[in-house]
Amino acid sequence: MSSGAGVRELGADAAPERAPGPRDPRDGADRTTPVVLDVAGPADKKPRDDRLRALDGLRILAALSVCIFHYAGKGQVGHAWGGSPKELFPDLSAAATYGNLGVQLFFIISGFVICMSSWGKSLGHFFRSRVSRLYPAYWVAIVLTCIACFALPSVIAPLRLDEIIVNFTMLQQPMGANRVLGVCWTLWVEAKFYLLFALFVVWKGVTYRRVVIFCCLWTVAGVLARVADHPLTDQIVMRDHAPFFIGGLALYLIHRYGSDLLLWGIVGVSWAFGQRYAISALWDPNATNVYLERNPHVILAIVTLAYLAVAAVALGWLRWANWRWLTFAGALTYPFYLVHEHIGWFVISVLSRKLHLPAWPTLLLTIGAMLTLAWLIHRLVEKPFGPRMRRTMESQAARLKALAAR
Repeated sequence: MSSGAGVRELGADAAPERAPGPRDPRDGADRTTPVVLDVAGPADKKPRDDRLRALDGLRILAALSVCIFHYAGKGQVGHAWGGSPKELFPDLSAAATYGNLGVQLFFIISGFVICMSSWGKSLGHFFRSRVSRLYPAYWVAIVLTCIACFALPSVIAPLRLDEIIVNFTMLQQPMGANRVLGVCWTLWVEAKFYLLFALFVVWKGVTYRRVVIFCCLWTVAGVLARVADHPLTDQIVMRDHAPFFIGGLALYLIHRYGSDLLLWGIVGVSWAFGQRYAISALWDPNATNVYLERNPHVILAIVTLAYLAVAAVALGWLRWANWRWLTFAGALTYPFYLVHEHIGWFVISVLSRKLHLPAWPTLLLTIGAMLTLAWLIHRLVEKPFGPRMRRTMESQAARLKALAAR
């Protein structure tokens, strides 16, 4: 992710998960228990006051797995180490080649958290929360990476000014510009998910019925897009990434309303499609590059574990994982994800090639340095400027609404 949202979920608010209040009349008929194979919408259960800190733990775990992939499981990082990571970390490298599957876990978490955080919110609130959550840290990561590129171009060559400017919009991929951040392709995937969810669900209010219909229609659209095999439909429908978001959405409904045959059916289909995509995208039976020699059964197992982990959160089985440090770790996930790849390569290059530190100390020091940088971005950028940006947009929206009402 996406190398996502999360990726916190590559962009999710960390508001505490609170159970819904009284039954939403838009959810359909008045019921007190979930009804199997009924999309009208079960009534809400009694309020809960847990934060779901286990999701924060899964986020940082996904980010660290992607980080290890970029440091020890990806062939391109050899120019930073001055040698092959396969030779420097013989055992770690074999496992690190699967680390990029952390992106799929990010996408599942993103579906879960976006559904949770947008419940009862207006379209305007949804838009403002996404913008104020994603952009401040992203802009800082762009600036820092560009500085590092110009300071040490032997690791990553700097981009042209016109491409750097486009990168600030987060729309560099559809605009055909090179990426400053290698991981930001996942942000484009996340942004398309936000847009689809906003247009088809948030626009008229998030309800059980609307989320279920959205999941079903998006699943069918993904199948039809694969049949059509057209670049435009692939970009819109995201046939390869959609199953993970859909699984996360359905798992949140299970968390909110309880187990339901229809919801578990949606999760099961999304898992079946998701593991098929992951294996076809990440496994090549004819691969000769050592970094692509993955086992399809291992990929299947990791994708399955990702679904099971979020399902365990949805069912409340991980409620015991309620340590406060998980909240802190979750807060670092998004800035860490943004800066760890290219800036981390610069740190590796300095420590290993200029200071001649051994491989393992270099690896651990680099991860520590990136976590520290992520904390600084969170503390000095996200915490003060994110809420301020959101409040500014809210006040401007209120002023425009008042002017329009005159």
